[in-house]
Amino acid sequence: MNGLRLATGGKWGIAAALIVTAAPAFAQTPSSQPAPDVSDHAIIVTGRKADLTGIATSATQGQVSADDLALRPLLRPGEIVEQIPGVIITQHSGSGKANQYFLRGFNLDHGTDLAVSVDNVPVNMPDHAHGQGYADLNFLIPELVRQVDYEKGPYYANVGNFGSAGAFDLHYYDRLPHGILTLEGGQYGFGRGLYANNLAIGAGNLIYALELEHNDGPWAKGDNERKVDGVLRYGAGTAANGWSITASAYHNVWNSTDQIPDRAIAGANDPVGAAAAPAADLIARYGSIDTSDGGRTGRYALSADLRRTGASSTLHASAYALHYDIDLFSNFTYFLNDPVHGDQIEQQDRRWTFGGHLNDTLRHTLLGRPSETTLGLDVRDDQIDNGLYQTEARVRLSATTVNRISEVSLAPYVQNETHWTDWLRTIVGLRADAVRMSVNSQLGGDSGSASRQILSPKLNVVFGPWKNTELYLDYGEGFHSNDARGVIAEVDPATMLPKSSGEEIGLRTTLIPHLRSELSLWRLHLRSELVWDGDAGTNTPSGPTTRYGVEFANWYTPTRWLTIDADYAWSHARFTDAEPDGPYVPEALVSTFDGGVAVHDLKGRASHLSGGLRLRYFGPRPLTQDNSVRSKATTLLYANAKYALTDRITVGLDIFNLLNKRASDIDYFYTSRLPGEPLSGVNDIHTHPSEPREFRLSLTAAL
Repeated sequence: MNGLRLATGGKWGIAAALIVTAAPAFAQTPSSQPAPDVSDHAIIVTGRKADLTGIATSATQGQVSADDLALRPLLRPGEIVEQIPGVIITQHSGSGKANQYFLRGFNLDHGTDLAVSVDNVPVNMPDHAHGQGYADLNFLIPELVRQVDYEKGPYYANVGNFGSAGAFDLHYYDRLPHGILTLEGGQYGFGRGLYANNLAIGAGNLIYALELEHNDGPWAKGDNERKVDGVLRYGAGTAANGWSITASAYHNVWNSTDQIPDRAIAGANDPVGAAAAPAADLIARYGSIDTSDGGRTGRYALSADLRRTGASSTLHASAYALHYDIDLFSNFTYFLNDPVHGDQIEQQDRRWTFGGHLNDTLRHTLLGRPSETTLGLDVRDDQIDNGLYQTEARVRLSATTVNRISEVSLAPYVQNETHWTDWLRTIVGLRADAVRMSVNSQLGGDSGSASRQILSPKLNVVFGPWKNTELYLDYGEGFHSNDARGVIAEVDPATMLPKSSGEEIGLRTTLIPHLRSELSLWRLHLRSELVWDGDAGTNTPSGPTTRYGVEFANWYTPTRWLTIDADYAWSHARFTDAEPDGPYVPEALVSTFDGGVAVHDLKGRASHLSGGLRLRYFGPRPLTQDNSVRSKATTLLYANAKYALTDRITVGLDIFNLLNKRASDIDYFYTSRLPGEPLSGVNDIHTHPSEPREFRLSLTAAL
């Protein structure tokens, strides 16, 4: 890839080459229809409430539509994926840092074992300065999202690295239903403005959008978040034969209140570190230990997408180029490692990422039965400069590691779906991922390169439908890559591509009128777990684990004006290698519930009103391997209401944490040291509290 960069005039040359290469094919589309509104998956229907019987390949594959998303108030952009059953999104730092993801018995940190993409452009960052698979969705503009596709488990040939627990692909509109002007304001210094609209240009449509946001949050030192992002998206053609080009830019600067030790919080109940008397009542609940924590980040992306449909095949091709940067200042252990200057670290990441996706689905017969075979290819190249520095009040004191990293991956795959009878179909797939990593230490540390290949077979067997009911049997293998710096380490190197394998039995039914239910029993085995390390501020490889669990999702629309949904998930996670510290996986989520009631599309005098209530719960979980320390449960209630002043102008009210519950967004257990404590530090729970009750008002005009 280095030769390619030189031949095309550097990094910008590659981006230009992608557009120039794609442009001739794009120019051949003569249609004046709107640009395509289809995803790269077989599902073409819209919304969770739609019946996917006969289409989906598992009980935990599905879609969330824009109509569904409109029923949920969003405290953060990333919460858009909480409409997916079993998913919880939290935060343990400032407004610009990637969210924490919870799914299927995982604390997925910022994206490990969860593949996230937007319009087929991957969001996960391998070898990231803060954590492997870091997936930051703060650049997302929720009003532009028309659909979220989700697939849970490693059962799908189109999903590769980081996809063991699941994969989410969010899709922007190609033509907005109407223009949008939104102004929002609320407590704690929250303000947001969005302008987005369509513009007809030639045979196609241009979407242009600009978002500005400021937020302090309830913290003693406000986040002072300053976010700006924009999107330009031009496309033409039809859903079957169309193309689009998208450019996006995002920049954010913020302060952080990271997790804080329970023993330091004024009025905390029974802190684990109660022996550390000098720290008692040091800060308020929304205070911080190191007030200089914070960060800045940016993401600038260009992508192109092309679809062609013929009599016997469907072709989809996409290419992308993006530049990403972050400087993150964090202090997790305070004065444990450096009693004089403190333990603040700076994690810096600068990268260029180039890649593309190609698949061709061929329609044919197999042994006289209707069949489809998909041939696909994913390519990706990350060129990374990152470093870890010891700092004090954001001033560098010393460099711990500074590296130049290259990671290139190539992944062909094949998948066949055959309908053997009216009640039996099979989906068989095989994916081959080849990854090459190289690390060049700028400080004389470990340098080197490594290459590995891994095969991941997939199998889905679908029985039915009978009485609007289908039964699914699923098996698949997957993997996550480990950080290149750990892979090439001379002492105790990490496994490069640890494998996962999973099985699932599922049921999807609409037997009861107006009710869609999905039930799944699943198991997932990982050869290497990634566990969060408070001292390093990142995750590190650990032993093999096995998880199993159950998910039960329901969507009920008894009338056209009432929607009720209720999703429950339970999981069990254990290490399987007889680790001396115990079998429990720290932070492994045990149980979650997410449900709501929404009133909409009313008639008569109430036609101007809509609104709803949502309850999200995630239960206690082990914080240590011996289960001696556990987190408390978190239960939060959200409410929202809208009133249409005219056909085009709507006012809205969102209330977060309606009951003003004193709860935690996240809890960790590790050793830290506050002023006056023993040099060896104190073991304690470290908490990032959930935000208190908050009101936000909005005024939205449909243009």
